[in-house]
Amino acid sequence: MSRPRQQAMAAAAAIADRLADPHTVRTAGNGEAGGRFLPQGLAGGAAGIALLHIERARTGHSDWTTAHGWLSVAVRDDLSAGPNANLFFGAPALAFVTHAAADRPGKLTRALADLDMATAAVTRRRLEAAHARIDRGQRPVLAEFDLIRGLAGLGAYHLRRSPHDDLTRAVLSYLVRLTEPLHGRTDGLPGWWTDLAPTGDPSPDFPGGHGNFGMSHGIAAALMLLSLALRRGVVVDGQVDAIGRVCAWLDAWQQEHPSGPWWPGFITVEQVHRGNVAQASPGRPSWCYGTPGLARAQQLAGLATGDTARQRVAETAMLGCLTDPEQLARITERGLCHGMAGVFQAAWRMAADAHTPDIAAELPRLTARLLAQVRPALGETEFLDGHAGVALALHTAGTDTAPRTGWDGCLLLA
Repeated sequence: MSRPRQQAMAAAAAIADRLADPHTVRTAGNGEAGGRFLPQGLAGGAAGIALLHIERARTGHSDWTTAHGWLSVAVRDDLSAGPNANLFFGAPALAFVTHAAADRPGKLTRALADLDMATAAVTRRRLEAAHARIDRGQRPVLAEFDLIRGLAGLGAYHLRRSPHDDLTRAVLSYLVRLTEPLHGRTDGLPGWWTDLAPTGDPSPDFPGGHGNFGMSHGIAAALMLLSLALRRGVVVDGQVDAIGRVCAWLDAWQQEHPSGPWWPGFITVEQVHRGNVAQASPGRPSWCYGTPGLARAQQLAGLATGDTARQRVAETAMLGCLTDPEQLARITERGLCHGMAGVFQAAWRMAADAHTPDIAAELPRLTARLLAQVRPALGETEFLDGHAGVALALHTAGTDTAPRTGWDGCLLLA
């Protein structure tokens, strides 16, 4: 094992050790005042930290005692399966984590059956509301379709858990419909355009709303899910056309830079009318809104449809991002969402599928950058923004193998 991989494994183990006891770790998910999520939160709660320990247990780097301790905290409250439930909170989040822990046939069967039933009910209600909204010709809110709160996230779970189930296909069919122009609209804007600001609220700064490209809250997640499903042979009517519509939109707004192509995180109506974006150069590389997430989405689209030209453009964009000192200098955080851990995990997944070894050649340098951002004091301990996610990315770097649990499926990277 190379020295960078050894260092990554040691750092991941050290973080996991400091996150071992749910009774002493201060997180937003174990009851700390002012925390963002309850224990059953994947992004900031106990469920997300459980995912770290489950991955380590399944790969033989830890026993199951710690993982079970965190799972017990995650399920201690009444299960949330109401309007606030999504892939990152409540029944769907716990279903995702529990599925990750089922390392052999028959394990956790009863718990998964209950969680599947609750998650299916959440998904059906969301689908019914989404189709009714489209029938009325109204524009969506981001939380209807995005990864963090919406149907792309719920679909990510169903594709992983039961890929050929009717409900999985129903989510894909909805996403196909989402990409179609709304009936009665003549403004040329795509069906996923929202009248709201990127915050999800009305804003005078966004009088005509915006079109969101991002992975966490934009159309990239829908593109990822449609493409992943197609690669796995899960196909519904119009799926390839829907992938084409999203890709055509990305092509229309592709920007050029000496380091390679890039895409904005979102655009406004004014920019659509002008035909250009105000941003002159790539922003911060990130999984959530930057080149790493958008490049992975288009690489998967190219792989799914046999569009090798698109795949090469996506890989060129990612490589340019990873070798541009100015872009890398903008990454000041360490987490999965908008930090170095997310960049690394996206790059690792892209390298595994790439035409050339060029992206893989950058992984040791990315590992070193990620290690340099690890601090002895844990600070934020969360999965999405904190050390739990960092440790998972370091685990990938150290093992140089795909996650046994498929934990990055909740980021739609695979």
